[in-house]
Amino acid sequence: MFRRLHMPSLDGATAWLNSEPLTPEALRGRVVLVNFWTLTCINWLRQEPWVRSWARAYRDDGLVVLGVHTPEFSFEHDVEGVRRAVRDRDIDYPVAVDDGYEIWNAFTNHYWPALYFVDREGLVRDSQFGEGRYEESERVLQRLLGVDREPLRVEGTGVEAAADWANLRTPETYLGYARGEQFASPGGAAVDRSQGYQLPGRLRTGQWALDGRWTVGREAVVLDEAGGSLAWRFSARDAHLVQSGGGGEPVPFRVLLDGEAPGADHGVDVDPEGDGVLREGRMYQLVRQRDGVRERTVEVTFAAPGAGAYCLTFG
Repeated sequence: MFRRLHMPSLDGATAWLNSEPLTPEALRGRVVLVNFWTLTCINWLRQEPWVRSWARAYRDDGLVVLGVHTPEFSFEHDVEGVRRAVRDRDIDYPVAVDDGYEIWNAFTNHYWPALYFVDREGLVRDSQFGEGRYEESERVLQRLLGVDREPLRVEGTGVEAAADWANLRTPETYLGYARGEQFASPGGAAVDRSQGYQLPGRLRTGQWALDGRWTVGREAVVLDEAGGSLAWRFSARDAHLVQSGGGGEPVPFRVLLDGEAPGADHGVDVDPEGDGVLREGRMYQLVRQRDGVRERTVEVTFAAPGAGAYCLTFG
């Protein structure tokens, strides 16, 4: 049974977007949906079309959606990056920037994304962690609002499109040594120092490797010399890379899929020739297979040093 508690303080927010600072007291009398997110999270990106649609559909019924951006990676502490994500996702509801994890800890939260459903009296009445349960979540909102309608029909596009769960066989993979696994370059990783690497003769599904001179850090692998590559083998419709860096300068990169330009299987952040540009820290969609899903190998080569790769995600 869900343990009810009063909505905690929001005083820990380091900035507010789309709103003046809000308090639980000021929100009393409204139903509040609190959404914890971080801009690189693929699960949040795929959930966001629903949250955005609820915010607009039920606003006049007394719903306030409150986003709380709590960063996972260090570059996500940049409020301009959060502001850009808010703009790119067309978010028009209030967002509290929670760089110090104070709101996260006040809710005793542990997940991205997480939804907390708060009634008009300020009591947290339900929660949802991760993707899914959309119709049930909407019914909770309707019950708290005192309305009864047909649930919304929502379909995400681009990076917000629902995963192809039936064919998703490769899990999220972190690249920094704190949580990294499945590293396959010969000789293993040298921690916190620059070293030259080579790709192995063969990658098994789920494995990844480096070529060129890189530094394997706690949360990311960072390219030290132009021309270095990151490769991985996966089985899923979509392949994404969370990346940042370049010292503020754009870093061109090229994606090969099984050694060739991706063509029709390119993701939204590369063209059919596989060309893309790293401009800001976020998740980049490199591959979307359009003619059936099969096991593939991706290789990304960067034209300049400074690119940092954090995580591989799939859809």
